[in-house]
Amino acid sequence: MKNKNLETLMYSAGGIIALALILVAANFIFSALNARVDLTEGRVYTLSEGTRSILGKLEAPVKIRLYYSQGSTAVPPGLKTFAGRVEDVLNEFKAASNGKVIIEKFNPEPDSDAEESAALDNVEGQMTNTGEKFYLGLSVSFLDQKAAIPVLTPDRERLLEYDITRSISQVAQAKKPVIGIMSNLPVLGRSLDPVKKQQPTDPWVLASELKRIFDVRKVDLAATKIDDDIKVLLIIHPRDILEPTEYAIDQFVLRGGKVIAFIDSYAYFDQQPDMQNPFGGSAAGQSNLMNLFKAWGVEPSQGKVVADLTFASGEGPRLLPTLLSLNNEALNMDDVVTSQVGTLLMPFSASFAVKPPEGLKQTTLVHTSKNSMLADLIIATLSGEPSTRGFQPSGKEEPLAFRLTGKFKTAFPNGKPADPFARGKPVDPEQFEADRKAHLREAAADNTVVIVGDVDMLTDGAAVEVQEMFGQRVAVPRNGNLAFAQGLVEQMAGDSALINLRSRAAFSRPLTVIKQMEARAQETYLGKIKLLEDTLNQTTEKLQALQKGKASGSATGGAILTAEQQAELENFRKKSIETRKELKDVRKNLREETEALQLLTKIVNIALVPLLVMLLGVGLAISKRRKANARIRAS
Repeated sequence: MKNKNLETLMYSAGGIIALALILVAANFIFSALNARVDLTEGRVYTLSEGTRSILGKLEAPVKIRLYYSQGSTAVPPGLKTFAGRVEDVLNEFKAASNGKVIIEKFNPEPDSDAEESAALDNVEGQMTNTGEKFYLGLSVSFLDQKAAIPVLTPDRERLLEYDITRSISQVAQAKKPVIGIMSNLPVLGRSLDPVKKQQPTDPWVLASELKRIFDVRKVDLAATKIDDDIKVLLIIHPRDILEPTEYAIDQFVLRGGKVIAFIDSYAYFDQQPDMQNPFGGSAAGQSNLMNLFKAWGVEPSQGKVVADLTFASGEGPRLLPTLLSLNNEALNMDDVVTSQVGTLLMPFSASFAVKPPEGLKQTTLVHTSKNSMLADLIIATLSGEPSTRGFQPSGKEEPLAFRLTGKFKTAFPNGKPADPFARGKPVDPEQFEADRKAHLREAAADNTVVIVGDVDMLTDGAAVEVQEMFGQRVAVPRNGNLAFAQGLVEQMAGDSALINLRSRAAFSRPLTVIKQMEARAQETYLGKIKLLEDTLNQTTEKLQALQKGKASGSATGGAILTAEQQAELENFRKKSIETRKELKDVRKNLREETEALQLLTKIVNIALVPLLVMLLGVGLAISKRRKANARIRAS
């Protein structure tokens, strides 16, 4: 029997040693193969296909320099954790680039070469409340091109991959992308025109900001062809657009050009003579892309604007339900453009009914709440009670801005439309044949068009507050309107793979279960707390009234409180003290129960799985031991 036990022990020891050797060998093999598995929810350490596509197109190495004040006491603790996650993401870029992404890390201590290098790379130091400086930023360089993310913050953690990928795409481009702006408004500024009695105006802040990044060109609203070198056409309020220009846009899209169109059914900042008013006056301008929208399955709310009580501006008599103040609830938080905008201000916006034809896909970027409706233009600017009279919510979330992607087909199947100003003129047969041969009926590849139902949101009056500081004209954003428009242009002007990038899942995941438990615990005690507080208030009021009466009697020589009144006064004081103590105990119990719920949830989340694995292992060991003993006894 002893020999058999010894033999079993030897086999067990040998099995453990063999298992250890297998694990070591497997670890060595997988390390050599560089196998990587992302088990996080939302796959926060996995780069998107769009990023991998851009990295795969690199013809020369891209250098990413990370500047981080490692070891500095000035760095907030939360930022240290975030810096570690930034390094993890950069390592993913390096691993996915096949050697085309080089990561360099610098610790910019005061008066060091690393700090000087950070300044040359436009990476900015951040100041603490105590005046200490620390760095967390990066620069991306490719040949002689350079781009910087001066400050990395947890607020943009969801866009970390997008920001890095966009910077790589920007520096890898040989020259600035060309952006065309087509508008019936002075977006690019206006010179003095005595004939039309027009005063000169400065360019909109939007145009000035775009010129810093892109090669911006004006495209006439009567253009019959869009230049091929224009990558993105920004259409802003195409009022009175003609069919030949719509056809030019149509063919531009089919050739691969991208379009961002801001149209409006009530452009407040574009007041035009009111032809239907016999006494003169003016009316807000309206714009549309009728032929293109029809082909794309888009129907704007022409003649009506959106009224939304959930996202209305103002309150009481100043309530304006057609001036939409939109927050994250109205924005697509999975899209890189809208996820970090914060707020949008859209005055008198149109909404859309969208039924894209086969081959096109719609992605809503901004939408109304269900507590909204379409209102007639006549009440667009009314506020207070008149603006809500007869309000009947639709119960549906309607798109205010959306993206169409896929293979577009022409809106002009019969070819180029005739020029309305050339009627009666003979047709040039050679030109007619050339136009027929050049006509495209369908795009060769997928493309993207973005449509937004408001124009006023881009004007300086709605988007920025212009201030004079030290003789300089400084524009301070009022909201996220410019960030939204700029983000759309930047995304579509870059590599096409950027459009397919989504916001990453957050690295830090709040314990939502605890929040729900806290809410239920709060509800349990809410009624009791309210009752005790009401009792305390009543007791305090009676006590103050008695004390006031006593003081009044003493001052005027009136009656002194009787023994019964004094007893009641003491009773009120005693009850007040007891009520305060009970209320304090209730709050203490609430705090203790909340902390217990947090501890329990953390134990369940952190310790339960290892505990289950341990118990499973112990159970298997006991089971094997019993089977081994049974075999020994049987022999």
